[in-house]
Amino acid sequence: MRAVEFEEYGGPEVLRIVRTAAPEPGPGQVTIEAVWAGVNYADVKARAEGYRVTSLPYRPGLEVSGRIRAVGKDVEGLRAGQEVAALVDGGGYAEVVLAEAATVFPLPGGLDLRTAATLPTVLPTAHALVHEVGRLRAGESVLVHGAAGGIGTAVGQLARAAGAGAVYGVASSDAKADYALGHGYDEVFRPGTFDTDVRRATGGRGVDLVLDPVGGETLRRGLEVLAVFGRLVSFGNAGGAEPWRAGQGELYAQGRSVGGFSVLALARSAPDALRVLTERALRTVREGAVVLPVTAEFPLSDAAGAHRLIGGRASTGKLLLRIAG
Repeated sequence: MRAVEFEEYGGPEVLRIVRTAAPEPGPGQVTIEAVWAGVNYADVKARAEGYRVTSLPYRPGLEVSGRIRAVGKDVEGLRAGQEVAALVDGGGYAEVVLAEAATVFPLPGGLDLRTAATLPTVLPTAHALVHEVGRLRAGESVLVHGAAGGIGTAVGQLARAAGAGAVYGVASSDAKADYALGHGYDEVFRPGTFDTDVRRATGGRGVDLVLDPVGGETLRRGLEVLAVFGRLVSFGNAGGAEPWRAGQGELYAQGRSVGGFSVLALARSAPDALRVLTERALRTVREGAVVLPVTAEFPLSDAAGAHRLIGGRASTGKLLLRIAG
């Protein structure tokens, strides 16, 4: 089979096609004949700086859709030939992908494989940010960094469907701002001025919920624009800054709180909770509350092209690799 790997850290050019034997499932596992694979910023960070890489060579890819090839011992509810989407801990850029059965999800009727590949990381994350961790209530306001990305696209729609009073985004360009405005956002601000813009837009009150995948100074500024009893949820550290901590001085006076979420960490620590979360999130797609557009697709042989686009911060929505066909 064909797969994409890298043997050293660097630019997109370190990605290369290799030919290797297809994996076989062990107990509690399945193999999937992949048709599509999602491309995420975490893949770019893995290639560039070793994020979550345990050893080299490394095969990136966190989400795939396709058909089950083989089922390992003690796996129930899954069968060969079944169309599925899967969250995997690396290895998704390949024609045959090994997955833990606990993070493989049969596709509901009417959901095609191309759309399904956009969902395993993005949709559960967005749902958790809005509902389980962010606990957004009708009438409240929310500020979302990375509003034009895959998660931002889903969050804007989910927040609107949850009855948010105002949905504000942060994006780095006019093109990204225009994109976000078409997916649930009322206003979109720039990274350098978002705190001033929030105060203006809310009459100095601040927002009830801030969702932040950037970290560092951006997270600190986000905490400062929370309303009384506001919540901030960190779900990444794209800026690469040292971990930032909030304590009594930042939180006590106005009853603010800080939470966090990682779909990959949840998959490792509580796969049953992930399954429940994903099933809830998939219902929003079936009900039409969320549409996650694929804005670019690349063949497996041009994974480097996908990395150049997403790594250059020029992409919107969701990027896919076409594995088969």
